[in-house]
Amino acid sequence: PNSSRITVAGGSITEILFFLGFENNIIAVDITSNYPKKAEEYQSIGYVRNLSAEGILSLKPTLIIGEDDMGPPSVIEQIKRTGISINIIEENHTAEGIVNKIECVGNIINKETKTSLIIDELIKPSIKELNEISKNSILNNIRVMFILTMDSGTPVVAGRKTSANGFIKMIGATNAFEDFEGWKPVGTESIINSSPDYILISNRGAHSYADLDKLFEHPAIKYTPAALNKNIIALDGMEMLGFGPRTIDSALKLATIFIGNHNE
Repeated sequence: PNSSRITVAGGSITEILFFLGFENNIIAVDITSNYPKKAEEYQSIGYVRNLSAEGILSLKPTLIIGEDDMGPPSVIEQIKRTGISINIIEENHTAEGIVNKIECVGNIINKETKTSLIIDELIKPSIKELNEISKNSILNNIRVMFILTMDSGTPVVAGRKTSANGFIKMIGATNAFEDFEGWKPVGTESIINSSPDYILISNRGAHSYADLDKLFEHPAIKYTPAALNKNIIALDGMEMLGFGPRTIDSALKLATIFIGNHNE
């Protein structure tokens, strides 16, 4: 496909295009594309799941690359009918999945060789390190609760089949909420019973509640091992859950913190 004017729907794809040094061909991005900082300078096509065909087509893109939650489906159909090349990349919440996603973007923009070199140099060593660390039995016994937002004071947490569950597995730890699928609001009793050693929350989720200190005082959270040991960690949501290049470093960073704290 002609990749001279690329429109992106999905923050991790924007991050990957920058990572591959191809950002000069981007003309517009969605609002989850907030990294690197320069990505905020492009025109916005709105929210990845709720795009408008007119808005995108008016920018005259030659190529559209989207994450797998790009939508709505009717808009994708409408764009396909115009004959513009549209590529939707499958999501797989593992380190291998990240490599596949980067390769996939590299293939779409006809930069296979350069992409392979960059992956070998910058991604594979981190994955190797992560694979070594995540085998550590200390990590496997650590229970992690991942909070997306504090919806009017109630934590919305990650169960199975979520990006956060994949991220926790990448670290080598255990999701404290494996008894349900998807993201769900959970009450005090469930949280106390799930007994998380660590709580991860996105920066935005923490701000939505006030701040991190307030979170330690939350009635459902303050009796958890995580709060008692001051093990609540806020990081950029896209960094952890975007499953772009940064997600590997993020998992590595947390695995190292978890093991370091345990050994103290």
